[in-house]
Amino acid sequence: MRIGKVVGKVSHSLLYPTLTGGRFVILEVQDRFSLAGKPRQTTEVLVAYDHLGAGEGDQVAFTESREACMPFYPEKIVPLDAYVTAILDRVIIEMEI
Repeated sequence: MRIGKVVGKVSHSLLYPTLTGGRFVILEVQDRFSLAGKPRQTTEVLVAYDHLGAGEGDQVAFTESREACMPFYPEKIVPLDAYVTAILDRVIIEMEI
């Protein structure tokens, strides 16, 4: 599980039948430096399925790969590679120097 920040949403006209009720959001992956308010060296952005209703600017926890499909298994088969698992209220990072 990793942490990301919602920076946008994806619009599409067709949706896989088992994914109704959610939407796809664009996440900017956060590391310990960006969570502590420091600049990040590289930017990693990905698209994840969200049925929790995360808004732009929200920090979320997400899973990837096979784990992204597990909340739906075995009732539904879904073509997901990233899934928003939680909307985070706050993240506390203590950086020791």
